[in-house]
Amino acid sequence: MCWLGTTPRLIIKDPELIKEILSNKLGHFSKPPLSPLVQILNRAGLTILDGEDWARHRRIINPAFHLERLKEMIPAFTVSCGKMIEEWKSMVTLEGTCEVDMWVELQKLTSDVISRAAFGSSYEEGKKMFELQKELIKLTLEAMQSLYIPGLRFVPTKKNQRRKKLDQEITLMLKKMIENKKNATRTEQSKVDDLLGLLLQSNNQNNLLEHMSSKKSNGMTLEEVIEECKQFYLAGQETTSTWLTWTMIVLAMHPDWQEKARDEVLEVCGKKEPSFEAISHLKIVSILLHIILFLNLKTSV
Repeated sequence: MCWLGTTPRLIIKDPELIKEILSNKLGHFSKPPLSPLVQILNRAGLTILDGEDWARHRRIINPAFHLERLKEMIPAFTVSCGKMIEEWKSMVTLEGTCEVDMWVELQKLTSDVISRAAFGSSYEEGKKMFELQKELIKLTLEAMQSLYIPGLRFVPTKKNQRRKKLDQEITLMLKKMIENKKNATRTEQSKVDDLLGLLLQSNNQNNLLEHMSSKKSNGMTLEEVIEECKQFYLAGQETTSTWLTWTMIVLAMHPDWQEKARDEVLEVCGKKEPSFEAISHLKIVSILLHIILFLNLKTSV
C-alpha cells in the first residue's frame, strides 16, 4: 500500500490476484488516470475504459480473438516472415555475410504482420496509418518527457500542430477503411478474415441480438471502432518486436539452444510453411519464448 499524492495505490504481487484482475470481465477494477498528453493516442479504447463501457467493449471484441479466428491469420503471418527473409537474402554480399539491425527489422516485421492481420485487403492503407501513428507516438513521448504545463498542448506550436494533424489524418484514414470494409462485407466482396472485419461482424451481431430482444442498442459507435483500431498497433507492435529482439539476443548468447530450436523447427516443419498445428508441436521454441518473456519483459499491473 502506498500513496501517490492524495491517491492510494495498492501493489499486488500474488499471481492468483493478478490473474483475477486481468481476467475480470465486469470492469470493476478501475485504471489510473492518464496524462492529457496521452489521450491523443487513444481516447476510448479497451485499455483506457473502465466499468460498464470496458465490459461492453470486451464483450464485443472477444469473438475476434477466439483461437479458431486466430488460426485463420497464420497465412498472413507467414507472408510477412517470408518477405523479411527474402529481403535479408538480397542483402548478403558475395562473401556470404551481411549486417542486419535486428531491432529495426523486427519492428518492421511486427508492423507488417499487424497491418495484414488487422486490415487484410486494406493492408497498404493500414501500413501507412501505422507509420503516421508511430510518428504521433514519438511526438507524444517527447512532450511527456518535457516539463508539463497545463494548457500548453493547446498552444499552436509546430509540434502541437503536427500532433493534431496526425491525429486527424489517422482518424480520417480509419473512417474511410471502416466504411469500405462495411460496404465490401455487405456486398460479399470481402471475406471476414481480418481483425477489423471480425470486429465489425461482432458489433453487428451484438446490435442485432439486442434489437430482436427489444433492448436499446449497446454496440460500439463509429468513433469507438476507430479507437479500437488504433489499439491494434499500440497494443501489439512495440511489445512483440521487443520480445522478438530479446529472443534473438538470448539465442545469440546461447548457440547450443539456438541449434536445438532450429533442429526442432526443421524436424516438425521440414521445408513446408508452418501451420497452426505444426507450431503447436514446437515445444523447445515455446519454452524458450516463455522464459525470455518472463526474464526480460516485465511490466506493472
